[in-house]
Amino acid sequence: MEQLSKQIAEKLLQIKAIKLEPANHFTWASGWFSPIYCDNRKTLSFPEVRTFIRDAFVKTINQEFGDFDVIAGVATGAIAQGALVAQEMNKPFVYVRSKAKEHGMGNQIEGFLEQGKKVLVIEDLISTGGSSLSAVNAIRENNCEVVGMAAIFTYGFQKAVDSFKQADVNLVSLSNYNALIEQALSTGYVSESDVELLKEWRMNPSEWKK
Repeated sequence: MEQLSKQIAEKLLQIKAIKLEPANHFTWASGWFSPIYCDNRKTLSFPEVRTFIRDAFVKTINQEFGDFDVIAGVATGAIAQGALVAQEMNKPFVYVRSKAKEHGMGNQIEGFLEQGKKVLVIEDLISTGGSSLSAVNAIRENNCEVVGMAAIFTYGFQKAVDSFKQADVNLVSLSNYNALIEQALSTGYVSESDVELLKEWRMNPSEWKK
């Protein structure tokens, strides 16, 4: 798994799905300042990377999770990724909105999800875990069992680790922040002097100032 994590990190850096700028910062929607920005939707524009990630998902899911019935993607970033995996695994697919629609049928879960089914959730990125676990709650409220969640990348924030543990959700990520930093350092994307700052940010992102 460690080798796969580095391979995924390398590909995300190559296509600039992940950008590291320790000397500057990005501003997240939450208002946090960050030396990293991740947009895994970019992987969809690169067929070789898209296929590699799909196949990595399939292999990892087969290794880490038991039997399940349906794959659910978290809107919007994981809709396409989830559909690709569901197609490869020949599983039904649904996706979960951040909240129920305010018109029409008022759905939060789009597609056909029968009660009592076992569901594997696909996510593109785990930050604090809030939106991901909101999707889990929506599936559980539909009287279905969530067997776990598979993601492309996680920052590994302690808040997310605690939230997933409290919600009793098994999270498996193809790559992670530690693998990213190791890969970025080994390829010269960042310097040794940058690494301490990047580690410092991950420990307390809400209070970080460059």
